[in-house]
Amino acid sequence: MDMSLFFLGTAGSVPSARRGLPAVLVRHGSDRLLFDCGEGTQRQMLRSVGLPDLHAVFITHFHADHWLGLPGMLKSFALRERSEPLSVYGPSGLRELMGVMRIVYGRRLPYELNIVELEPAEAVSYDGYVVAAIPVRHKAPIAFGYALVEDSRPGHLDAALAERLGVTPGPDFGRLQRGETVAGVKPEQVMGESREGRKVVISGDTAPCEALALAAHQADVLVHEATFAEDEAERAQLTQHSTARQAAELAREAEVRLLALTHVSSRYAGGELREQARAVFAATEAPRDFDTIEVPFPERGVATLERWSDRQARERALAQSGAGTPEPVASP
Repeated sequence: MDMSLFFLGTAGSVPSARRGLPAVLVRHGSDRLLFDCGEGTQRQMLRSVGLPDLHAVFITHFHADHWLGLPGMLKSFALRERSEPLSVYGPSGLRELMGVMRIVYGRRLPYELNIVELEPAEAVSYDGYVVAAIPVRHKAPIAFGYALVEDSRPGHLDAALAERLGVTPGPDFGRLQRGETVAGVKPEQVMGESREGRKVVISGDTAPCEALALAAHQADVLVHEATFAEDEAERAQLTQHSTARQAAELAREAEVRLLALTHVSSRYAGGELREQARAVFAATEAPRDFDTIEVPFPERGVATLERWSDRQARERALAQSGAGTPEPVASP
């Protein structure tokens, strides 16, 4: 099952000419989950992958740069006559905020809008994975990060051994993989050890904190804010943000496989933060808007960053060769 992260906005607090406000679109199979929705998010979508039929929106906290794009997007869905339900999750206070914002997106929508306030550590279940709220440290009454954690997967079936033990190839193999005993053969006789699922953690705005480090343990991807360079460490502490080096130290301690730095202050281009982090944790990237991280299953390799410019060049080359254009990372 495909899984990717598409960075719609990587700026911190205020947009810049090249960076929009925080928003990450996660594709998991056919599911489309949006984490934060800063001002201009739907415009960022239209400039890149189109406005997808989201399944859910997860808001980390109520500072305006993380949610102000949501009311307008809800209104756009209404104008498009969306009919599928949409759930918006966030900390306590979300219902009050969205109630006030009804003056923007309307009292009556053509689709069901579910506003759900989560408790710290509460998880939302999906088919084969959960999204759990992580309490983090920031200057907000309640602030969350989020961890998307897949269920473990069955091990590989030794088809030759199963057949020797008397199992007929075909549907009976599937029954073994689902945990059933077939013709007296138990799954543990022919199935390898279960395989770990993938984990993606998104920090939201936070100072370094233990809860986030624990949640990110051996994550395939940790998306961590890096608002400041190390010479602004005191300012980071006062505002309860993180420096790039602090994000890298947390990633190293948590043994993550890839660190992606976001929420970049407009005073930086991004490369200098990446280099500060790489001095501590080499597997660090600093995505720009519209970049993608593909997250394969662990046995198939590590997560990799693809620049938007590289993807456009690849798609142009494919089109010119007559091979066609690949499906967008987060197709509508």
